[in-house]
Amino acid sequence: MDLDISTWMMIFFALALVISISKIYTFLPSKKLLDDDTTQDSQEELIGLMLKVIKSSDASLSADKLYIKMCSDEDFNKKHFWRFNQNKLNQLLKHYYLKNRDISSIEDIHKRLLST
Repeated sequence: MDLDISTWMMIFFALALVISISKIYTFLPSKKLLDDDTTQDSQEELIGLMLKVIKSSDASLSADKLYIKMCSDEDFNKKHFWRFNQNKLNQLLKHYYLKNRDISSIEDIHKRLLST
């Protein structure tokens, strides 16, 4: 059985492709991480905590003070939300404003929470 050079090249290319795909596959995440705070459940938990802190505070709460109060709240899981920062809070607020078009500030959220 005499194989020409292009057949040998195709065989080695196929072997190299299989090996490289298997190496890439080992680095892909296959299970949910315990401290993953980007899931929908984690986002809802943070929004719930944000609303709880806003409701228990006064209406003149700024985003900076809200961040400090959220981090010091007893329900805040520091191990799970270890990446939580001011920017993440701003994203949560913008997401909440987009879902509720009639709300545009923390003061509006506070008023709505007290009226319900």
